[in-house]
Amino acid sequence: MTTTSVPRWTVSIDAGGTFTDAIARSDDGRSLVAKVASTPADPSHGLTNAVAELAAQGMPLEDVALVCHGTTVATNATLTGNLATVALVTTKGFRDVLAYRQGSRPDVYSLSPERPRELVDRYARFEVDERISSDGSILRPLRDEDVAAVLDGIAEVQPEAIAVSLLFSYLNPVHEHQLLSAMEARFPDTPITISSQVAREFREYPRTATTVINAALRPVVAAYLQRAATALEGSGVAAPFQVMQSNGGCVPAERAGAQAHRLILSGPAGGVSGLVRAADEHGLNNVISLDMGGTSVDVCLVRDSKAPYTSTQEVQDHVLVAPTVDIHTIGAGGGSIAWVDRTQRLRVGPQSAKAVPGPASYGRGGTEATLTDAHVVLGTLGTDALAGDLRLDKTAAETAVKEIGSQLDMEVPEAAEAILAIALAHMVRAVRKVSVERGLDPREFTLFPFGGAGPLHAGMLLRHLGLASVVVPLQPGLFSADGLLAAGLRVDDAQTVLKPVSPDALPPIRDWLEERRRALTDQIISDGAAADTVEVQATIDARYLGQGYELTVNVEGTDLEQLTQIAEKFHPAHAELYGHSSPQETVEMVTVRIAATGQFQRVPSSPIAQGTAELPENAMIGTRFVRLPGSGETETIVLNRSKLLAGNIITGPAIITQMDATTVMLKGQTGLVAANGDIIITEDKK
Repeated sequence: MTTTSVPRWTVSIDAGGTFTDAIARSDDGRSLVAKVASTPADPSHGLTNAVAELAAQGMPLEDVALVCHGTTVATNATLTGNLATVALVTTKGFRDVLAYRQGSRPDVYSLSPERPRELVDRYARFEVDERISSDGSILRPLRDEDVAAVLDGIAEVQPEAIAVSLLFSYLNPVHEHQLLSAMEARFPDTPITISSQVAREFREYPRTATTVINAALRPVVAAYLQRAATALEGSGVAAPFQVMQSNGGCVPAERAGAQAHRLILSGPAGGVSGLVRAADEHGLNNVISLDMGGTSVDVCLVRDSKAPYTSTQEVQDHVLVAPTVDIHTIGAGGGSIAWVDRTQRLRVGPQSAKAVPGPASYGRGGTEATLTDAHVVLGTLGTDALAGDLRLDKTAAETAVKEIGSQLDMEVPEAAEAILAIALAHMVRAVRKVSVERGLDPREFTLFPFGGAGPLHAGMLLRHLGLASVVVPLQPGLFSADGLLAAGLRVDDAQTVLKPVSPDALPPIRDWLEERRRALTDQIISDGAAADTVEVQATIDARYLGQGYELTVNVEGTDLEQLTQIAEKFHPAHAELYGHSSPQETVEMVTVRIAATGQFQRVPSSPIAQGTAELPENAMIGTRFVRLPGSGETETIVLNRSKLLAGNIITGPAIITQMDATTVMLKGQTGLVAANGDIIITEDKK
């Protein structure tokens, strides 16, 4: 007697500002996709709507083995200030760290600078009379009567969350744990964050700000993840629920709520993970991603097949200590609103029409002209059904753009062309920010545009930046969602040490790295990664003794032989970045970092059907007159991407339509359909 195994499914869902994208893959090679409208009031509804759409297409809910989720809940809460109220406890004398910040003004040349908003009102900041020294020893013990007084003060404030950040607690957390125990007994229903659990690193303001932001986000994020998990379970999905972090790896949802500050770049990080995988499939080492949705554009440069990471990020003028994929973001999405300032200059963004009401052409009540409306007027976007049966209203788009044109004394097509030109300039500047401004030549890089609006600008960016090529993924609007599964799991840890490189200083660091390597490996296997996929990478932030900022040095292993090479690696790294080094100077180890990654099981995508260079007749939809900046009105072929075959060659100008995105190629450009369905676009040689 033989038994047939039931295919298991993995589902990845990326909830953006306008659409919620989902892709499901079974271990027998099948895949299903869904793109539904986001539900900003409660994103969990968009999540379950996407799952319901996948189920309607034939995915058995009971056979779902894994759900990965990228969310903007933490991002939106931080940007809009929709955070929980927090009480902060600090060491006596450090109550105003949040006001002092790092001692510099955000805008040093402003004649009337505005003081950045403090994360916690002063009346909700409390001091305790304790002191840990810079070597971790206790100078002044924390007394029970001081703890009781602080708890009484917090009870009067009635915060929704509590943050504790004591001096030098990253070296010795005993007093923070003492406070934590007392607070948990007094306030059992209030989330409490202590700095030694979320940021064991020096520099008082970033460490304190990180602790407060995590505390302020926890009630918001945890409540959302609980609703999402309950909704998934109610829909019939009983599978592990993983959430993408800013570091480019997933973590179980129940732990993500306690580490809410690590989700600020949850959605965009999935796109970078997908980028690394896609670049590897094409044999490309140097690539740039351009993830463009309805609200923003996220750009990331990957050099030598390695995604860039940073240990800090800026959030609303606050420094957040958290390992993060290095992504540059601008407010120039498809929903970016065009407006005329008081000097009669045309602007595009950063304000967005968002999902509701959306661009005027969506027909959902929006009246302000957006970049999407400009594309509808210019013809690059047609009026065929888009995701979720959305049809674009050209008349509404023309009415909105006409209002902008009337303020600038322009005809409607000219105004639409101007809106596109300015938005394109924003995108070009963003790509130059991560390439030219870092000493890198964009001509040596390939651009991967994705998101619902990225491929619309593929041909224009290729020409304006002189890129080597552009690769438009098979499903660009779902690329970030699919990247969530490619990302796998990741767990990070760090510890500030502040020790000069010396034979005596290295053994304790080796012991810490070994202990954390074992612990993180066990953790990531417990989270769901296959043991044979686990990899551990250690780095050390180092600097010349006396310097104020440090560089990251990779450590190939955790044994003493590898650690003794830190100084040898630091000198050339310093020379590459600053143009000089001082090999005779003492190198100081500042912070030791370690990251463990592990992969989910993922079935590779199947190749598409093979064709010839000639385009299939059923791929030809027709032609459309299109107007682009600097090109005038041109009759352009319109193709159905789902009918294209591997090996097909597309000669620009061309518009390639599909459910989740539209790709625009210019005259003088050629597109080759790769075996996996991606389109590789290059400029014709002159």
